[in-house]
Amino acid sequence: MAEPVQPVRSQGVAGTWPVGRATSAGGFAPAGFGAWPAIVETLREWTRAEAGAGRLLPWVPVAFGAGIALYFAADHEPVLWVVAATAAALMLGAVLLRRSRLFAPAIMIAAVAAGFALATWKTARIAHPVLAKPLYSVSLSGFVETRDIRERTDRFVLRVTAMEAQRSDVRLERVRLSVRKGTAPEVGSFVQLKARLMPPISPVRPGSYDFSRDMFFQGIGASGFVMGAITASVPPDAGGLRLRYAAFMQGLRDAIDARIRATLEGDNRAIATALLTGRRDAITTPVNDAMFISGLGHVLSISG
Repeated sequence: MAEPVQPVRSQGVAGTWPVGRATSAGGFAPAGFGAWPAIVETLREWTRAEAGAGRLLPWVPVAFGAGIALYFAADHEPVLWVVAATAAALMLGAVLLRRSRLFAPAIMIAAVAAGFALATWKTARIAHPVLAKPLYSVSLSGFVETRDIRERTDRFVLRVTAMEAQRSDVRLERVRLSVRKGTAPEVGSFVQLKARLMPPISPVRPGSYDFSRDMFFQGIGASGFVMGAITASVPPDAGGLRLRYAAFMQGLRDAIDARIRATLEGDNRAIATALLTGRRDAITTPVNDAMFISGLGHVLSISG
């Protein structure tokens, strides 16, 4: 009887990956440099298809927006006349190249420069004083431009006509103030008050939302809260057409809100008035949480 053959155990030997061989990726990744010409040719075909008659036009506003984004990424404020002259020269060059093969890249570059120049011009046009340090017991008088009724407090923007503060000669144009709920003055009214002012809030962490930038482009130089009573008085002038329009629109929102509150009840009333007038003070916490959990919170954010 033959003896059973014992299996021979092979000894494994560790080594490096063989030179010139590539890992398998299911046929989606190139095995070597020989595949790159085909990829480049495919990209060229896509580019030619995208550059067909009229198909590059939607990319012009994208390039324009990219120029605005580049402005906000700049380390320091650009010189207005330099960027304006550069944008004008590039746009003129794009016009001169309109019958050339370089027209498409020229118009894109000109759109980027135009967006950068427009953002620089907008910043220079609305430049205004911004509070650098807190001020206490500041006497203010001015016109109420906007009013925001919130869940716990009210908030309004005051266009300052007179400002008095101890140990400070800064003169702000607009401030945003918080008051107790139900005490915000009417839009268009002229009031006098005392307030504590704070500089605009900086981003809480790098890359987060910049509240100070948002307030700057709204023309607001400080925020704070009212100390004491708000006194209505006779305005020194009419306030202008823009203020009268804001007062009319606020009165219309208030009338719509009153009608909804008199017709509907509960959360239906709160959601309806939020969508139509922007007032979200009546939305209950469970409904508000449910809106954000379901992904519909942005509907309330842009309401009114």
